[in-house]
Amino acid sequence: MTSSVLRVTLDQPFTDQKPGTSGLRKSSRQFETPHYLESFIEAILRTVPGVAGGTLVVGGDGRYGNRRAIDVISRMAAAHGVTRLITTTGGILSTPAASNLIRKHGAVAGIILSASHNPGGPEGDFGVKVNGANGGPAPESLTDAIYACSQSLDGYRIVEAPAISLEAPGQHPIEALTVEVIDGVDDYLALMQQLFDFDQIGDLLRNNYPIAFDAMHAVTGPYARRLLEGLLGAPAGTVRNAIPLEDFGGGHPDPNLTYAHELAELLLQGDDYRFGAACDGDGDRNMILGRRCFVNPSDSLAVLTANATLAPAYSNGLAGVARSMPTSAAVDVVAQQLGIACYETPTGWKFFGNLLDAGRITLCGEESFGTGSDHIREKDGLWAVLFWLQLLARKRTSVAAIMADHWSRFGRHYYSRHDYEAIESERAHGLYDRLKGLLPSLAGERFAGRAIATADDFSYTDPVDGSLTTGQGLRLLLDDGSRVVFRLSGTGTQGATLRVYLESYVPPSGQLQQDPQQALADLISAADALAEIRVRTGMEAPTVIT
Repeated sequence: MTSSVLRVTLDQPFTDQKPGTSGLRKSSRQFETPHYLESFIEAILRTVPGVAGGTLVVGGDGRYGNRRAIDVISRMAAAHGVTRLITTTGGILSTPAASNLIRKHGAVAGIILSASHNPGGPEGDFGVKVNGANGGPAPESLTDAIYACSQSLDGYRIVEAPAISLEAPGQHPIEALTVEVIDGVDDYLALMQQLFDFDQIGDLLRNNYPIAFDAMHAVTGPYARRLLEGLLGAPAGTVRNAIPLEDFGGGHPDPNLTYAHELAELLLQGDDYRFGAACDGDGDRNMILGRRCFVNPSDSLAVLTANATLAPAYSNGLAGVARSMPTSAAVDVVAQQLGIACYETPTGWKFFGNLLDAGRITLCGEESFGTGSDHIREKDGLWAVLFWLQLLARKRTSVAAIMADHWSRFGRHYYSRHDYEAIESERAHGLYDRLKGLLPSLAGERFAGRAIATADDFSYTDPVDGSLTTGQGLRLLLDDGSRVVFRLSGTGTQGATLRVYLESYVPPSGQLQQDPQQALADLISAADALAEIRVRTGMEAPTVIT
């Protein structure tokens, strides 16, 4: 194949390419701006250590722009001296599967093309995320360096060559680079079979235990079909919306009760299915449902921790666990009873990565429907689904019964997250900054019939590398163990999202079967009054309640 390296000059660099907690996310149209994608990839390739002569893993969730980006990255990687680039048939690669491939093949980095749970299509969003050699999200030091490079670019290098075919496995040369197109599902399935008892789970699913899985026309469709309907023997049709589409079928690939409402209605309002689950755009988030039972993600982490030894991979116990700060303290109670360490980190999987690499924890999770373990360095939606199926296969009971048993042993953390989406940015920051300014005066004040014990802006000193992370969320810690947390999200592309997290603990002797919104009603009202949410946003209710 003949090819040549082009050096494209930029009149001026782009100044808006600062990655957030999950990479650079912008509208699809923004990424189609001439030189925009290429500039960010150039900054990555100039900054990531070991690129020349190294291996890259590249793939994405199949959204609009995915194939074009793989072509651009391949030709730019060739221009920068990468010797091996691993991608997948159709360019379809879930985030957890990418993490596994990076680790398995000793890649210097991975470039994951996804905007996670954001909508796709020409009018939707696109994203580029960098993962390091450990398979986890790039640390802030690296993303800061990539951003700094992007701000001073005067051009980029790219090989002029025909686009390679992604239709079937094979090898394709571009200059000295070999692009390997592999089946993106095989290695991930092999990893899952090392962690769980597939014979036991298959026996459950083949014996009148109907389940429903919603892939939301996103990346997990091919994986779930091979796993659930293939290896585990669930009936054909168990996996719904299984074909990845560039616009996710016009849907919003976020596995929660609002955006996966069809699945939620099947489980919560009917009796045809014993278990239900969904995953998001890039496959790293999960929602778990039982017959007439929704499992809060914070509770899910706590239940998996309490029952971890039922899965072969964790039969010898756990080194420790970790949760993000906004996640409920349900897992803390379990960890205390098990006598293992429990860490509270900022939001962002990279903080778990340090603890995992150091061997301090085995399981970890976030309230935003993300759970994972030391098998990779990302949250993993299908792994969580298989873990729950492992528990059900061992216990031979219902999801609701597992939850009731857990609460009777550990107590219940009533918990909810209220999202106010697409707030005009100036209003959102005005609300947040005002509340932050109030914090020093709030300690000792009354709040929802309780006293505020601590009011602070959460900061974290990493116990592994000593790094300090500040400004992670405004916390009100109440004297009875209840909490209210306010955060502005950095994962959207339009306006800002205010997230309000509410939590109230009830011991095993208390009322364990209340509706969470009723149990938290006084905290919800007090949080709105203190932050002046309705007044300042003009919104009468949250966009999403989970």
